Amino acid sequence: MTSESKIPDIVIVTGMSGAGRSTAAKSLEDLDWYVVDNLPPGLLATMADLGGRVKDAVPRIAVVVDVRSRAFTDDLHSSIAELEARGVHPRVVFLEASDADLVRRFESVRRPHPLQGDGRVVDGIARERELVREVRAEADLVIDTSGLNVHELRNKIIGFFGNDTGESSLRATVVSFGYKYGLPVDADLVVDCRFLPNPHWVPELRPKTGRDAAVRDYVLGQHGAKEFLDAYAEVLRLLADGYEREGKHYVTLAVGCTGGKHRSVAMAEQIAARLRDEGIEVQVAHRDLGRE
Repeated sequence: MTSESKIPDIVIVTGMSGAGRSTAAKSLEDLDWYVVDNLPPGLLATMADLGGRVKDAVPRIAVVVDVRSRAFTDDLHSSIAELEARGVHPRVVFLEASDADLVRRFESVRRPHPLQGDGRVVDGIARERELVREVRAEADLVIDTSGLNVHELRNKIIGFFGNDTGESSLRATVVSFGYKYGLPVDADLVVDCRFLPNPHWVPELRPKTGRDAAVRDYVLGQHGAKEFLDAYAEVLRLLADGYEREGKHYVTLAVGCTGGKHRSVAMAEQIAARLRDEGIEVQVAHRDLGRE
């Protein structure tokens, strides 16, 4: 960057083929980001230089990077390090999906996976997972698109970037879930609420959910519930301070119970409220509510 250049905000969109990178890119474009698709990682610094020119400065650039770029992982790490050295701090958004969903999507469009070669789609998916494993682990934001349609994914992107200023303030997503349906793959932190008595076994509460006052009061009235919330809120304060110091913009907190209907829903709402009290922007999603 020259002294006359403005530093653009850069988001790198990557992840599994078929997980929705194109939808995410189009959604960012609708939010007035300048989007570049399939840019080789080695050109990221050049793109930042071009976007920062005073005459036609581009304040926000989203770059889609995928495994079609050879030496993917090494080149991406090197390019991000080069940007960091120039004072540009890109955010990496990683799009994830289950193998079953990815296979279904490739079959629906009747296209091969870019890494399957002479094998099957699942072979290509396995190769890609190994290739992007380190990038996924270091991503600022992981979005699981399993079971999402294009409109739902678009709404997620808008939720994360619709009011984005490029500043380092932390944004949190609190997701309730049922353990019997599996852990959310995009969770950074997981909380287990199964230590509390289950409202499912109270006949008048069984048909209700954690959003109902009767269930909420029952859950919060149990021994250890308030103490847990108080203690965990303190932990989250410490984590939030550390995340912001390290430049982490997003965190996904998963709150689980057996079925994702009662305890996890009530506790997720309470945790979200505690985070909002700390000035953190929060989205709440109840993944398995209504699934029973």
